[in-house]
Amino acid sequence: MAELILCTLNARHAHASLGLRSLRAHLGALRPRSRIVEFVVGAPIEDMAERLLAHQPRVIGFGVYIWNVEPTTRLVALLRRVAPEVAIVLGGPEVSHEIDRQPICAMADHVITGAGETAFARLARQLLDGPRPLNRVVPGGDPDPRELVLPVEEFSDDDLRHRHLYLEASRGCPYRCEFCLSALDRTARPFELSRVLAALAALHGRGARRFRFVDRTFNLRTDTAGAILDFFLGCQAATPDDPVFAHFELVPDHLPAALRERITRFAPGTLQFEIGIQTWNPEVQALISRRQNNDAAEDNLRWLLGATQAHLHVDLIAGLPGETLASFGEGFDRLARIGPHEIQVGILKRLRGAPISRHEEAFALRFNPAPPYNILSTRDIGFADLQRISRFARYWDLIGNSGRFTRSLPLLLGDAPFRRFLALSDWLFQQTDATHRISAERLAELVLGWLLETDASADPAEREARGEAARRAASADYAASGARGRPAFMTRGLPGATPLDAGTVARATPPRQLRHLA
Repeated sequence: MAELILCTLNARHAHASLGLRSLRAHLGALRPRSRIVEFVVGAPIEDMAERLLAHQPRVIGFGVYIWNVEPTTRLVALLRRVAPEVAIVLGGPEVSHEIDRQPICAMADHVITGAGETAFARLARQLLDGPRPLNRVVPGGDPDPRELVLPVEEFSDDDLRHRHLYLEASRGCPYRCEFCLSALDRTARPFELSRVLAALAALHGRGARRFRFVDRTFNLRTDTAGAILDFFLGCQAATPDDPVFAHFELVPDHLPAALRERITRFAPGTLQFEIGIQTWNPEVQALISRRQNNDAAEDNLRWLLGATQAHLHVDLIAGLPGETLASFGEGFDRLARIGPHEIQVGILKRLRGAPISRHEEAFALRFNPAPPYNILSTRDIGFADLQRISRFARYWDLIGNSGRFTRSLPLLLGDAPFRRFLALSDWLFQQTDATHRISAERLAELVLGWLLETDASADPAEREARGEAARRAASADYAASGARGRPAFMTRGLPGATPLDAGTVARATPPRQLRHLA
């Protein structure tokens, strides 16, 4: 039994909700009366409700995000029908703005806006022990991170063994990029460094090996970033056969020498950087209030790729105001030629409260009314082309980012990466009418088929040479991927490749990053 349940629906089981754990860490005397219950999006709503009510709760608090608002709305509606006596409290970025326009908020007893640690603890005490609060909407305030508790004890042994641990060394962002809710922040505020390091030591001592920091601007404070990198380097030196995997978000145009030197010392498979370029277009950057030195950003990316073992996951956003299909393609080409391990092609989304909405009229921004509120058309890119880019993004993740086509990818992209991969995307959709649930074997056959069809030469000898090179690349890629099955093109006696021995790198390295090391 638990009188107070903290619940959210995660995108995957591997994600351990930092928000819920931070809330529970601040409950004080109420903590023993509480429990965290997490589900995965896609699980049956009735089963979720049954599991929640089995604890006989008096209060259930839900973390609501853009990726889970639809199933959470259905879950709350069901709970209202079968257990109307249970108080429902909502929090999270999705319900912190436009409260009066959301059905889920209308069904809730209380909604907390903004950061919820102190506000939720206070509200829970009132709901459980009285007197009951009068205000339905409760401002979360803006707590100083130095006064917050780091939720070290809230991660279970199962979390440490099987899930990514999400952590933070700072909150907020000093930038004003209008597509992001962090544009509403005043600045980035740090947690007390000694407590962050103590938390890392405690988690590592309990067996944690995968750490993902959610700080938007990890590298802005060189002293803090350097100390955290030093911690992981110390772990690497102490137990080289049992290293960690650490993930950070970097500002692309800021990489001082003190951080560079540390980064060069990380072993393969132990360090990942997520770096938001978003757009290379200076006019679009100005429209969305994004400050970025493009030349410095490119120099830093090239240095990271050439001088370090860090895995680079670099973001672009399609559909920003003022961005055309051609200018987005030019930006993709620039990034593809730099050659990060992964290019995340994101589609602009309308986050509730984000300032991007101010451009809706001038740039004819039309967003999907349903989550995740993706852009459907703009003044400069029509609906049909944005549909093509959406499919491009999905196929790029399957082919370009997956690490399963490292030898075939240069043949696919040639000297015009965006144009050629967009053509491949159009062709794949014509062949399959699908962007999901394409088997690895089928996808490999399709990729080779497109290469053979597209790069056919009038000269028989050249055509045969190109075809043989494509088949060899496809065969080696498929063999190295470790996928099951045997495509027809591998029956021709072509040499394959030996899959990477996972024992040669960190056991904590995720599978996709492992494939990029092959």
